[in-house]
Amino acid sequence: MNRRSSTLTLKNISKNFIQGNEQLHVLKNVNLEIKQKEIVALIGPSGSGKSTLLQIAGLLDDPSGGEIYLNGTLCSGASDKLKTELRRDYLGFVYQYHNLLPDFDAIENVILPQLIAGVKYKEAADKAKWLLHRLGLDERENHRPAELSGGEQQRVAIARALANTPKLLLADEPTGNLDPNTSENVFSILMEVVRETGLSALVATHNIDLAHRMDREVQLKDGKLIDARASKFISNGENFY
Repeated sequence: MNRRSSTLTLKNISKNFIQGNEQLHVLKNVNLEIKQKEIVALIGPSGSGKSTLLQIAGLLDDPSGGEIYLNGTLCSGASDKLKTELRRDYLGFVYQYHNLLPDFDAIENVILPQLIAGVKYKEAADKAKWLLHRLGLDERENHRPAELSGGEQQRVAIARALANTPKLLLADEPTGNLDPNTSENVFSILMEVVRETGLSALVATHNIDLAHRMDREVQLKDGKLIDARASKFISNGENFY
């Protein structure tokens, strides 16, 4: 039996939107548990709700129903202040588009979130240098985003996501905007660093080959979550893995 504690637990998550006179049920009683050091692929076609689920898991959007736990702490219904603190202390985000600050160079983009979290400048700079070195960007740390290739920009974004030592990395199509060769390189580095740092990760991707290389695959289909390798619905807490 796997006795590792849970980094993320979603219980009976639903999400509804109003479109005109119609109510859209995007997520229907979704249950998911991610253990410490586990990397889970989230797959499904465009419009299936992958980004919505990541936004909810990242405390950036509220579910219509259900409960969210980070490291055992109930987060649903929490104040905006507490959610901000939880995002700062527990979560790292990587998106399809890097969203780097254009007026700051690579190392400054990785230093800034640490300063916001209260880390002293010297410590933040040392951490940023180490991350950029680990991601193969030693010689690019003083370049601004416009001076970097797409793959380099995304690697800086990964370094930024890891800067505050999160417990859980949430990645939404992190290689979706890259050519196949660059995508493979960035993905391999991302997985290596996640493994080395002992993070948990939930990675939304359209790339089935990449999904197969993660610990587990879950698929959103008609608003419900399926264990993609077992082809069965994850319907309640008793079916957590």
